[in-house]
Amino acid sequence: MSKQFDVVVIGAGPGGYIAAIRAAQLGMSVACIDAWQNGQGGPAPGGTCTNVGCIPSKALLQSSEHFEQVNHHFADHGIEVKGVSLKLDTLIGRKNTVVKQNNDGILYLFKKNKVTFFHGKGAFSGQVEGGWAIKVTGTAEEDLIAKHVVVATGSSARELPGLPFDEKVVLSNDGALNIGAVPKSLGVIGAGVIGLEMGSVWRRLGSEVTILEAMPEFLAAADGQVAKEALKAFTKQGLNIQMGVKIGEIKATAKSVTVPYVDAKGAEQKLVVDKLIVSIGRVPYTGGLNADAVGLKLDERGFVAVDGDCKTNLPNVWAVGDVVRGPMLAHKAEEEGVAVAERISGQHGHVNFDTVPWVIYTSPEIAWVGKTEQQLKAEGREYKAGSFPFLANGRARALGDTTGFAKVIADAKTDEVLGVHIVGPMASELISEAVTIMEFRGAAEDIARICHAHPTLSEAVKEAALAVDKRALNF
Repeated sequence: MSKQFDVVVIGAGPGGYIAAIRAAQLGMSVACIDAWQNGQGGPAPGGTCTNVGCIPSKALLQSSEHFEQVNHHFADHGIEVKGVSLKLDTLIGRKNTVVKQNNDGILYLFKKNKVTFFHGKGAFSGQVEGGWAIKVTGTAEEDLIAKHVVVATGSSARELPGLPFDEKVVLSNDGALNIGAVPKSLGVIGAGVIGLEMGSVWRRLGSEVTILEAMPEFLAAADGQVAKEALKAFTKQGLNIQMGVKIGEIKATAKSVTVPYVDAKGAEQKLVVDKLIVSIGRVPYTGGLNADAVGLKLDERGFVAVDGDCKTNLPNVWAVGDVVRGPMLAHKAEEEGVAVAERISGQHGHVNFDTVPWVIYTSPEIAWVGKTEQQLKAEGREYKAGSFPFLANGRARALGDTTGFAKVIADAKTDEVLGVHIVGPMASELISEAVTIMEFRGAAEDIARICHAHPTLSEAVKEAALAVDKRALNF
């Protein structure tokens, strides 16, 4: 006999598990279906973010940063360490522990909020009286009926044509997190978030890293001034970043990968590496949903087609996260998950794409929200901008990391903050102040007049806001 629920969520990534928990908190009966499994075959909710994305990559970034510090920067603090060695299996093991803790935390939250969890794949069976029939296939088969369905099946790594991932020498983000030994040479195709973060991890641990990017401009989505500063810092660290390349036919063997390419100057080059990470974007994952059978509409790029409220073309069927339009960011998925749960309950959930922050967790970190200078120039909008270097910030000096700056862009007439861009230490944490100000349509003067604790890195944001009106303090 079918089990009936008010809401069935397919997928337990950031969008899915958040939607399920919020719907349950709002008094609905909720089930969540997810097929991810751990090494023992048990459930591993959390999606790409928890299992092979945000969480494990940050664990490796933190561990590799410690390794970098002890080898190259502890001496600056009068700390002498000799005989430093790397136990990669322990480092990877810690990452796996962090992942499992997050998996277990989600299962605990499901139990606490009375969300029924099914470990397996969920697919549409058809429309029935009372809603939608959902088939669960896994360790045990189940038939569910849902008044509302939330599709939150996420995305998967995009492969290069003719070069499938074997996760041994040709790696996706998954394989990049589980390399068994530090490769002497590592190639990365794609200078985006994943490429830069994974390239940074393995460079710190000892690899010679070359990053190849087809786009002529580095981090074209970021503010141009920020991108220029970041490229300078990464190059100084030892990342070999080649922009504007045209990649030829890649040959992979069991021991190496050969990447022929034409560089930005038109010269033919050949890169031979022990491992190759391919990070050229992600594609929406809709396989196994049985979308065609129920007429669930996909757009020309394979995303589930939704309106501004995340409604699909089917009644009471919603979709959130990477599987729909918009940035493929975990926190964007979470916001949509909450909003959809509230809309189902009759409330007015809200997501503002204009204030979704972006973060790259390299060193220096890069974070931004809102418009870049190049976007505002293209729009013909009048603006004013101010920036302040971490070199002049007391806390940054004490940390021993003065790379980068904070930058505030405001409307020339109203002073409303249109964008904030940070490259430097703790940018991922600093950007939240900017998001808050922009959500309330605050002005640069508002940031400038808020009392910031001293000494903190956040003072650089305040000084950048002061600089918008040419009032920054001179240190």
